[in-house]
Amino acid sequence: MRFAAKMNRITTGLTAAAVLLFIVLMQAQTAEAVRLKDISSFSGVRDNDLVGYGLVVGLSGTGDGTNSAFTITSMINMLEKMGVQVDRSSIKPKNVAAVMVTAKMPVSARPGAPLDVTVSSIGDSKSLFGGVLLLTPLKGIDGKVYALAQGALTVGGFSAQGEASSASKNVVTVARIPSGATIERSVPFDFNRQRKITINLSMSDFGTTMQVVKRINGVIGGSYANAVDASTVDLNIPDNFRGNMVPLMAALEDLEISPDTKAKVVVDEKTGTVVLGRNVRLTKVAIAHGNLQVVVAESADVSQPGPFAPDSAETVTTPETAIDVQEDNNRLMLVEGATLQELVDGLNAIGATPRDLISILRTMKVAGALHAELEVI
Repeated sequence: MRFAAKMNRITTGLTAAAVLLFIVLMQAQTAEAVRLKDISSFSGVRDNDLVGYGLVVGLSGTGDGTNSAFTITSMINMLEKMGVQVDRSSIKPKNVAAVMVTAKMPVSARPGAPLDVTVSSIGDSKSLFGGVLLLTPLKGIDGKVYALAQGALTVGGFSAQGEASSASKNVVTVARIPSGATIERSVPFDFNRQRKITINLSMSDFGTTMQVVKRINGVIGGSYANAVDASTVDLNIPDNFRGNMVPLMAALEDLEISPDTKAKVVVDEKTGTVVLGRNVRLTKVAIAHGNLQVVVAESADVSQPGPFAPDSAETVTTPETAIDVQEDNNRLMLVEGATLQELVDGLNAIGATPRDLISILRTMKVAGALHAELEVI
């Protein structure tokens, strides 16, 4: 008899959500396991990007100035809407800056909820410190207004400049307004009415995907989940959770999975960083790595004519070059790695620096002794 059916008899009177949470706790994995929500995303649970164009006022002479024509045009349009007639030639917006305002609105957000917004200068403003964002509509990709932003800016830095020197800390042309926007329109999406959800894994591995499918079906008690490809799982919503999917999602997020990915070595040659995955293995191989160092020193020597030299003789400069070649005479060493610790110990025994290690790993990959994917970024 199915596991879920047995649990239903044991826990008579409990709700379906309570049974599901109990099963999740009973099937805890090892310490290497991670939660499903840490390695995946669920369809219908996402953020929507909002963007808007606005003006920041109240700056202390660090605004856009007269070089940004769009700032002047925006000021004129704003003032005319308020019934103020202005002369374009008389506007000098040193205290005003044109900005782009961005925010992320969760799909579950409802009208009246606050949002944090980021304000970024798009003109030649030197600093947004002390500014106030005027009322700015934030639009979605469909062109509709979903939120309104306004408020005083918080800048995580400062900038001061004099005639001969200047001092600054962090970026002062980007600011934040905590809870600076208010949602006016929600996304037309009813999460609880879904009949099927898609789970997108952050890694592409067939073994991990099938592990997710088996864990979900074992917990729910039926063939509700199926693998679509190496990183996608489709889940049909059980009848007892339709219209009330939150308990189901809470239980699925806490499912513990042991991710299994292919062996990989990642090398960042710009910084000399080398990261080895847990499954990296080495066939027994002999390695001798020696550094070749060539030092070229340039100097100049002055040659002067003798005391009885003819008048046509001149003082000349003759270059002198000294070349010194040094090469390490390291011995041949056997290295083998059945585990990550053995691999690290073997490579450390060579005494190689991270820069040397990059060359060693590349050579071992060519020799067929490194059983992992070598990726250089």
